[in-house]
This record gives sequence, C-alpha cells and structure tokens, in this order.
Amino acid sequence: MFIQTETTPNPATLKFLPGRAVLDNGTLDMPDRQAAAQSPLAERLFAVPNVSGVMLGPDFIAVSKSDGDWQQLKPAVLGAIMEHFMTGAPVLASGTPATSGDDEFFDAKDADTVATIKDLIETRVRPAVAGDGGDITFRGYKEGIVYLAMKGACSGCPSSTATLQHGIQNLLRHFVPEVQEVRPM
Repeated sequence: MFIQTETTPNPATLKFLPGRAVLDNGTLDMPDRQAAAQSPLAERLFAVPNVSGVMLGPDFIAVSKSDGDWQQLKPAVLGAIMEHFMTGAPVLASGTPATSGDDEFFDAKDADTVATIKDLIETRVRPAVAGDGGDITFRGYKEGIVYLAMKGACSGCPSSTATLQHGIQNLLRHFVPEVQEVRPM
C-alpha cells in the first residue's frame, strides 16, 4: 500500500491520501480523542503521540499535531493508517454518519437566498477546501451574515480568516448581493 502525503496551508496538519476511498460521502471531523470513538481508524491515529485531530474525507485523512516535528511524527501516522487498512477494519464504527447533522438556522423568508449560498459553498468552496485537507459547512444566515463552520486543516489554520473574509465572502457577495459578511462559527 502506497500512501501519499500533501502539505496543507495549516502547518500543524498533513493530508494523507491512501489511494482508496476513506468515506463513501461527506466528511467526519474528530477534533479530540473522545470524538474518535466514532472511527476505529481515528482511534488508532489518536494513539500516536502528539496527534490532536483527525478529519476523514472521501479520499483523504487530515491529521493535525499538537507538538513535535512532522519528520518524526509522519512515519508513525503512515504506519497507523497502513495497519488499519491492512486489517480490513471498518473506517467508521457501525451507525456513525459522515458529516454531522448540526442544526442550521435561518429565517424561512430567506430560504431562496440560503439555497443559493449552500449551492455556491457546495460547488465552488468545498472542493477547494477539501483539496487543502479541510471542510466547510453552512451553519446559518441572519441579517446578511453567513455563518460557516471550518473543519479539519481549516480549523485553526493561520490563513482561515483570509480565506473566509477575502475568498468566500467576496464570492458570496458577487453572486448573492444580500450577503454582507461571512463569519466562522
């Protein structure tokens, strides 16, 4: 098994590409050891010292570290991923859905605006963010403000504020004039 790695804009996160499907659909962000109970793969990765977060995507695993150098940590992470896939164990614990069903909030009168915002995020933003080992989801819309949740490599990334304020905000304002601002949630 050959696993490729890619850097992300977040220096604390590396993206691992095992060359096979990881999740059938969606993403699953596990920012701590407790959340890792949803995935035998994530539990195995959290057993590696200094692993502080795991996000599973359709074809990648984003691993964040709390401390240390990737040169020392990367072989242990690669070994844990390889060992998991070689055993044939499931990626998710039975009954665990990908992409958490967090409640969204918006006024019913804004349903058309929200539908356009969600479509833009799904078709133009999420693929680019996934390329960097992260995910972004719509959380809400109120009085011209769009609330988004950043996950994986994007959570805590030094450039996430610039991504939100310059990239995503400008895109949404261009296509949806009602949007005044984009905020993380």
